[in-house]
Amino acid sequence: MIDFDCHAHIYERVRAVTGTRYVPTTPAPLTGWLAHHDRHGIKGGVIVQVSFLGTDNSELCAALARLDRSRFAGVAVVALDADEDTLEPLVRAGVRGLRWNLIRGQDIPDLKSPVTQGFFAKMRRYGLHLEIHLEGARLAPVLPALTDQGVGVVIDHFGLPTEPDARRDPMIAATRALSDPSPLYFKFSAQYRIPFDVHDHAEALLSNLGPGHIVWGSDWPHTQHETMTGFADVYALSKGWRLSCDNTAVADLYGLAPTPAFPA
Repeated sequence: MIDFDCHAHIYERVRAVTGTRYVPTTPAPLTGWLAHHDRHGIKGGVIVQVSFLGTDNSELCAALARLDRSRFAGVAVVALDADEDTLEPLVRAGVRGLRWNLIRGQDIPDLKSPVTQGFFAKMRRYGLHLEIHLEGARLAPVLPALTDQGVGVVIDHFGLPTEPDARRDPMIAATRALSDPSPLYFKFSAQYRIPFDVHDHAEALLSNLGPGHIVWGSDWPHTQHETMTGFADVYALSKGWRLSCDNTAVADLYGLAPTPAFPA
């Protein structure tokens, strides 16, 4: 049974940073997301910083302040040179990961540069993982180096595979070839952002990594796809995969449990 929704965006009002590619027309309030959880028996989740707010994580932190920290966490977006004064308040607010949104030709940071290595050092210090939104064909060549940085690596949206045949997909092959796949996790989310069926890709990832390295996410409120899908639709699709339990991966990545922990 899937207990957690590990990918959703919350914004109580619509605004955007300069240069944003897409801005929705309506808010995605916390109460709306939680109502879906109540209907489907979801016990907790993860709020991911939405792209059109850039590095302004105030909406994310405000939502986390209203939630049970034993069942909810966040993933923020910060500049590559963010300092401790930026990171420490986010960690205190319940942030457990930092996201790189690199789709549509955004540059992949030079993993060997001093700035990037400093970024990873701070992540290790605060126990944060790296979440990556990147097309599979661009992800595959850098996957070995990414998983060798001493932090957990979470790949969004099935890794946005580019090859309909999972047996020929470069990202699937890259996961299979890793000498140590233990730092790697995938999110089974937003299948509608991929122009072909991803059932075989999901099966391959489960075989290559094991169920303890997969989490599910609704991708609510399904930005840019609001009229074609909904929470009930994506939750129903999730039952077609062999992801019978997500608790191990959720505990490892976010320190969450299905029910609050009480002292003995």
